Amino acid sequence: MIRSGIVAALLLVVASVNHSIFAKERVIANGERIYFRLAPVDPRSLMQGDYMALRFEIAEHISNERSGHAMLQLDSRGIATLHPDQKAAGLHIRYRIRHGRVWLGTNAYFFEEGTADRYDGARYGEFRVDPLSGEAVLVGLADETLSELGRTQGRQPISR
Repeated sequence: MIRSGIVAALLLVVASVNHSIFAKERVIANGERIYFRLAPVDPRSLMQGDYMALRFEIAEHISNERSGHAMLQLDSRGIATLHPDQKAAGLHIRYRIRHGRVWLGTNAYFFEEGTADRYDGARYGEFRVDPLSGEAVLVGLADETLSELGRTQGRQPISR
């Protein structure tokens, strides 16, 4: 009986993790590409390897009272800002409140040790957003011209 319970719990955990991975992969493959301007942050933690701590300018304009959805408007380059009418229909992003701050799906971008100089020009976070749920996944960083930074030889940096 105890073994059956442990096996059932393990299967539930594995199924949940796989579902989450599948959902993020679907957003990456099919989500709408948008960019959020980065707010300045200094990027280093020796204990966790190389990473860039991220903040997004748009988050500073979203109320941090409770989690929810924010309506977006995109310019011709795909750069997202808050829509002036938050009751309008259209593309939205789901956000959460973590430690009293608006969280847009990530707060760090990890990259291979010794490659930090590739990201010095980062000005935007490139996201894929599910137009139905508003879930967003960070897929890369871009410079002022929205050119992708950091990818070499087909390798893709990991974001969390």
